[in-house]
Amino acid sequence: MTTQFITLEINLQETPAQLLQAIETQLRLSGEPLRWAITSVDFLTQKAIVEAVVIS
Repeated sequence: MTTQFITLEINLQETPAQLLQAIETQLRLSGEPLRWAITSVDFLTQKAIVEAVVIS
């Protein structure tokens, strides 16, 4: 088992529930998420930056 720090750029979604689902889906591609946070949002490009620690 290895822990990794990753950064993702996620498109903003219509609802918070859809955003949560998009984040979780992208995180699972890298491994099992231990913790994650949205660290910034760019409203001009409609992107959220997510930083996470995952186990792979």
